[in-house]
Amino acid sequence: MFWLYFAIFLAACAAAGMTGGLFPPGAWYRTLSKPSWTPPNWLFPVAWSTLYLCMAGAGARVAMTPEAGLPLALWALQIALNGLWTPVFFGLRRIRTGFVVLCGLWLSVAATCVALWAVDWIAGLLFVPYLAWVSVAGALNLSVWRLNPEIAKNPPPVEK
Repeated sequence: MFWLYFAIFLAACAAAGMTGGLFPPGAWYRTLSKPSWTPPNWLFPVAWSTLYLCMAGAGARVAMTPEAGLPLALWALQIALNGLWTPVFFGLRRIRTGFVVLCGLWLSVAATCVALWAVDWIAGLLFVPYLAWVSVAGALNLSVWRLNPEIAKNPPPVEK
């Protein structure tokens, strides 16, 4: 039963991850000023692949327990916000709104981590790297906002 749940959670992660293919960073993002500590481009797919496997594992472990309700509701919220950030930031080019989404994502990931941990400490532990990565993403989004205040106020139109 674990592997069925794992496949379902992994499919949800893949659906959220597909927004990266639908709304790639592109030339607009490359022209933005970014902090010196911005992770290299190759790290993003490696990190997200690893995190999605951990997230799916955490969800599958808890789904098999009687206390799954709250942790899985929070899991669903965080994956929805995860999938929302890319279209907002890269698709709409809304740096400030992207940061707001990321703040909501961070809160939902933290709450999910705590709720998972209360049911299964290994599931909670599997969410810790995700919380760390979302923390870095939030700091990066905020830094891009601060380094590009005019673009953040007046995003360029999206090419069609």
